[in-house]
Amino acid sequence: MKLKVKVLQLATKGTLVGILNEKDIQGLGIKPLDRVEIKDKNKKIIISVDEALGKKEIESGVIGIFLDVAEELNIKENDLVEVSPTQIPESLEYIKKKLDGGTLNEKEINQIIKDLLSNILTEVEATYFVSGCYINKMTMEESAYLTKAIVNNSSILNFNKKIVADKHCAGGIGNNRTTMVVVPIVAAAGFTIPKTSTRSITSPAGTSDVMEVLAPVTFSKEKIMEIVKKTNGCMVWGGSMDLASADDKLIKLEKPLSLDPEGFLLASILAKKLSVGATHVLIDLPTGHEAKFTSVKDSKRLAQKFIDLGKKVGLKIKVIITKGDQPVGNGIGPALEAIDVLKVLQNDGPKDLKDKSVYMAALLLDMIGVKDAKNKASEILESGLAYKKMQEIIKAQGGNPGIKPEDIPLGKFTFDYKSKKSGKVEIISNRLVSKVAKIAGAPYDKGSGLYLYKKVDEKVSKGEVLFRIYAEDKYKLDYVLKEELDNVYKL
Repeated sequence: MKLKVKVLQLATKGTLVGILNEKDIQGLGIKPLDRVEIKDKNKKIIISVDEALGKKEIESGVIGIFLDVAEELNIKENDLVEVSPTQIPESLEYIKKKLDGGTLNEKEINQIIKDLLSNILTEVEATYFVSGCYINKMTMEESAYLTKAIVNNSSILNFNKKIVADKHCAGGIGNNRTTMVVVPIVAAAGFTIPKTSTRSITSPAGTSDVMEVLAPVTFSKEKIMEIVKKTNGCMVWGGSMDLASADDKLIKLEKPLSLDPEGFLLASILAKKLSVGATHVLIDLPTGHEAKFTSVKDSKRLAQKFIDLGKKVGLKIKVIITKGDQPVGNGIGPALEAIDVLKVLQNDGPKDLKDKSVYMAALLLDMIGVKDAKNKASEILESGLAYKKMQEIIKAQGGNPGIKPEDIPLGKFTFDYKSKKSGKVEIISNRLVSKVAKIAGAPYDKGSGLYLYKKVDEKVSKGEVLFRIYAEDKYKLDYVLKEELDNVYKL
C-alpha cells in the first residue's frame, strides 16, 4: 500500500512508531500495535503502528511517522512510501522460551539483542525478556552469550595493545571515588586505562558527575581515542557513545520494578569492559551495613561468577570484597567528592579514600605484571606523578588543569549538625547519607551534598559538628532539615 508521509513532531528514542487511519489499518489486514514494513527507495525498516482516533489528524492514504522514523529512513513530509504487513520478530519466540523456563543459545540471545537495538522489539516485549531472566535465572553460558551479544552489536574502542586496564565498583556506598585516583596512578605508570562511567542512577553522584566538576565528560568515540592516546587514560561518560548500548536499554527496562537479574548484572559490567578493549579488570564489591551487598557469603559467590564469566569472554578478572559499612571519603555530592579527589592526589584529603585507592591501583598493577606494585602505586601518588597525570587528563578533556580544591564552588546555604551527646561513632547510615545529599540537591546541583567530619570508631564530644549540609537552594535546605537527621549517625 502506497501512503503519503506526515512527519509528527514527536520521538520515542526507542520503539519506532507510526500512526495509521482506521481504514488503512483494515486495508492492510492488521490490528493496532501490529508491525509493518515501511520502505522508501533505498531503505526499509520495521515499525509498530497504532490507530489514529481523530480522522482529521491522519487521513486515509497518510501514515504519520515519528521523527526518529523519518531520520532512520531519511524521508520528509509528503514523500511516498510502501507500507506492508510483516511477521512478528523471531526473537519473540525466544523471549517466550525464556519465560517458559527454557535455556537460550547464543544465536537466540544475539537475535534478541539485535532486535532490541534495531527498535523492532517494543519496550513491553523487551521487558518480558528481563522478566524471564529474573524469574528463571540465567545460566553462566547465557550470561556469556549476552555479554558477547551486547559487545558484538555495539561499537568498541580498539587501542591495539596487549594490556588495557579497567576497574569497576558495584556501588552502594557514598563517595568511594577511587576511580579518579586509580586512573591517574595506572596511567602515570605507563598503562592504558580508558574509564567510561555512568552518571548517578540512585546515588548522590556517579564518577561522571564528579569528573564533570573538573572537565567535560561527553565525547565521541574518536575524541576518546585521541584523549587516551595522549594521556594513557580518560574518565568519560559512557552514555554518550554507542558502547554497549544494548546494556543501557536493558538497564532502563529494569528500573521501574527494580529488576536486576544477576545474569544481567554480570553481563552488563563485563560487556562495558570489553567495549573499551579491556584485558585486565579489577572489580570492587563493597559489602556491609546498608551497602548494595550486605553478606560476605553472597559477595564471595558473586565474585566467583565474575571470574568464571571473565574466563568465558576472555577477560582476566580479580575481585575484591571491601568494607562497605560507611562512606569512603568525607564529601558526598559532585563538588565535595571532586574536592576529596584533588586533595588525595595532592597527598592530603581523606586517609580512607587514599588508602583504598592506592590498594586498588597496586592490585591492578600487580595483575598487569608490575613488580613491587604496592610501593610503585604509593610512589606514583606521593611523588606527585599521579596529580600531574590527572592535570593532563583534565586538560585533554577540556577542563582547567590548574583548578584547586578551593576553586570549586559549594552551595552557599549550609547547616551544621552537632552531636547531642559525647561518645564514639558506631554506625553511619549509608542510606540516610545518600538520601540527605539527594534532597539537598545532589547530583544535579553540583555544589550540594554533605561533608562528614567524623567516621566510624572516632570519638565525638557533645556539641561537635558531625556533618555539614550544603545546598544551592534555600528551599531544598529547609526541606532537608525536616528529615531524620538524628539517625544519620549512631553513637
